[in-house]
Amino acid sequence: MEIVIANESHFKYAEVICETIAESAKVRGTGIAKRTPEYILQKLEKGNAVIALDDGKFVGFCYIEVWGHEKYVANSGLIVHPDYRNLGMAKKIKKAVFELSTKKFPTAKIFGITTGLAVMKINYELGYQPVTFSELTDDPQFWKGCQTCKNFDILTRTEQKMCLCTGMLYDPAKKQAAKKKEKVNSKAFQRLKSIKEQLFLKKKQKN
Repeated sequence: MEIVIANESHFKYAEVICETIAESAKVRGTGIAKRTPEYILQKLEKGNAVIALDDGKFVGFCYIEVWGHEKYVANSGLIVHPDYRNLGMAKKIKKAVFELSTKKFPTAKIFGITTGLAVMKINYELGYQPVTFSELTDDPQFWKGCQTCKNFDILTRTEQKMCLCTGMLYDPAKKQAAKKKEKVNSKAFQRLKSIKEQLFLKKKQKN
């Protein structure tokens, strides 16, 4: 099996991608926004998606949505064909689209909304943090995409403040700041350790 950046050569999979997303929504009984083949084709054409294949057979898919003039991106439509579930493919696909997102949009905040505990766990492992909807994009087009979800009435009643989905966000600026702080703390620890070792040696030599 392979996971690759999708392109025009994968147009033939648009129908099965949409069908798999729709069937998954029925089985799980949860709200998944529907996507049309035409919409999926746009993602494939721009290289804003990854697709998993097994010798030409469709395995899984996930795509990138860009919002707020590239200030935000979302990894959406994560799906694995029933024949390939429970093999860890969702995690591999999610990681691949996350890496594609950070490469194409290095300064963008990456976010997602989901009802699935498995997806939440994968997001957390990638560095996402649970956040309120107010920290996500305010682009009306994004929230318009929720209209086909059966829980859209909840989102409407709460004025887009909450729903059954959990919002999760990866902020590259905060991640970079945390790494920098960790590096500084590490250097400080090493200096302190070195001083203590020198004092110990001096004390030992005196004795």
